[in-house]
Amino acid sequence: MIKYISKKFLSMIASLFVLASATFFLMKAIPGDPFVREKAIPEKIRENLLAMYGLDQPVWKQYLMYLNNLIHGDFGISMKYQYRTVAKIISESFVYSLQIGIFAIILAVAMGLILGIIAALNHRKFLDSFTIFIAVLGVSIPNFLVASILQYFLGSKLRLLDVQGLNDPTDFIMPVLALSFLPAAFIARLTRSTMLEVLSADYIKTARSKGLSGRIILIRHALRNAILPVVTYIGPMTANIITGSVVVEKIFSIGGLGKHFVDSISNRDYTLIMGLTLFYGIILMVARFLTDVAYGFVDPRIKLSRGKGG
Repeated sequence: MIKYISKKFLSMIASLFVLASATFFLMKAIPGDPFVREKAIPEKIRENLLAMYGLDQPVWKQYLMYLNNLIHGDFGISMKYQYRTVAKIISESFVYSLQIGIFAIILAVAMGLILGIIAALNHRKFLDSFTIFIAVLGVSIPNFLVASILQYFLGSKLRLLDVQGLNDPTDFIMPVLALSFLPAAFIARLTRSTMLEVLSADYIKTARSKGLSGRIILIRHALRNAILPVVTYIGPMTANIITGSVVVEKIFSIGGLGKHFVDSISNRDYTLIMGLTLFYGIILMVARFLTDVAYGFVDPRIKLSRGKGG
């Protein structure tokens, strides 16, 4: 198991290196520089700006400097926000994205599991059909459309919630619902299908023949095995919710990472674009790494198979 975790960790580091390198060279492939859009900027000032950010150096030297800075945890200085480092911008704005993301993850997992279990226990009944309908609807509608619908009805029409900002605890409701709707629907479908498969297994029939109560069978036997695919999905889901908040944050005017990411692209803020891209990549890869580790602890068979296979 330790060897398996070590391999996954080294693979994550290698993937981050590839992502950082690809992001750097893609930025360099864009014609011009971040200062060409400045109006009536004197050539001397432009040269000083290029020198300040090291953009006057050969590409290979810029690349080595970039990697060296990353190793020391330095994402650079924003080219549009004067005297503000990328790390500072991320630390100040990530708190909003993280709060919304955590609430959305908790809601998605809770609602998905509950709906999936209810559907499986009421197979081919009304609750099963209703859950399937909600799940199909959830995976068919993108989060930005859900956000717009919630904003229109709950904000503009009914005036129950504010449509912009995070000035009150109730302001989290619409962004969290928008981000959790799709993953909750996917988890519900996943839980339903795996629960139906598990409930028809021989060991469940044996447990019933021994006189175990339905609750014990559900919690100790059925749910433990049915939750494995959900655990696998939680990793990428976590990253997708946090990174997928880009548009949702823009819709609700939330000053999180999403707003800065969109603005950095329009402003051609190279250092901020590269820093946010790498930060999003770290979130995704760390989430998948933790999922692999958690999967091994949830299913003992993973430990045995990894141990035999090296």
